[in-house]
Amino acid sequence: MRKQVKGTLTIEGQNIQITNPDKPLWPEVGITKAMYLQKLAALSPFLLQYCRGRLLTTIRYPHGVPGEFFYQKNAPEPTPAFVKTAPHENINYVLLNGLPELLWLGNLAALEFHPSLHLAGSTLPCEWMIDLDPTLPDEPRIMEATSIVGSVLSSLGISSVPKTSGATGVQIIVPIPEGITFEELRTLGQFVAQYVTEKHPKLFTIERLKKNRGDKIYFDYLQHFSGRTLAAPYTPRARPLATVSTPLTWDEVSRNVSPTDFHLLNIENRLREKGDLLALLPPQPIEPILRHLNSKRK
Repeated sequence: MRKQVKGTLTIEGQNIQITNPDKPLWPEVGITKAMYLQKLAALSPFLLQYCRGRLLTTIRYPHGVPGEFFYQKNAPEPTPAFVKTAPHENINYVLLNGLPELLWLGNLAALEFHPSLHLAGSTLPCEWMIDLDPTLPDEPRIMEATSIVGSVLSSLGISSVPKTSGATGVQIIVPIPEGITFEELRTLGQFVAQYVTEKHPKLFTIERLKKNRGDKIYFDYLQHFSGRTLAAPYTPRARPLATVSTPLTWDEVSRNVSPTDFHLLNIENRLREKGDLLALLPPQPIEPILRHLNSKRK
């Protein structure tokens, strides 16, 4: 039996036990647990920005990728005293508020971080996320679809930031003013989804059942509910190439970049070069569009 190697990191005054630092987590690209924890520390100023105060779901791979995995919603036991939690619908979620919590979860082989779309204790969304989900495992048109949606938003006076999911899809993020509701985002999302689907019926679908989508890209406007999650900006993904969910420029979208271009081995250089593209965008004026949509309903 392999001997367990243990050690302790002291981060911001908190002691975190590290086990088996040489364990391969992404063997295809040579990333061990020790390397992963270093990468998480480098990502933390960016990743934590979009997880802090939210209900966290992680995906854990105890034996690395592509081994067995499980979704962790309830806080792992034993939960260190420095880890804050919050209840929601009979689940006690971790609040990923700082680097000690992040490295504690990283040591548990939590390889993906999926926060709620709202803060713990709130009923209001933090942002509008448009989720474009390919039906095909390899979808060469995903950036074309992203560009089309971005252009529609721009025509409505809405600026946005696209990001790779780190898997096959893309999310388009729109910062929103305080007070916007989930129902309002679903209304707005349905409007945009129906428009692009009617204009590009061979590319987009709003069909929820995957078996009925053919080869089309699903525009998921129904994602916006309390407790739902999406992959956080800057979360690693449990894919063979250790991809990272990465905000893009619209110029990169037009150049048809691939989600596999952004991964744990190059994300630090990108962040040094471009910073956090999401942080540059202020809340967008979506209220006039909502008022117009509501007036049409009456």
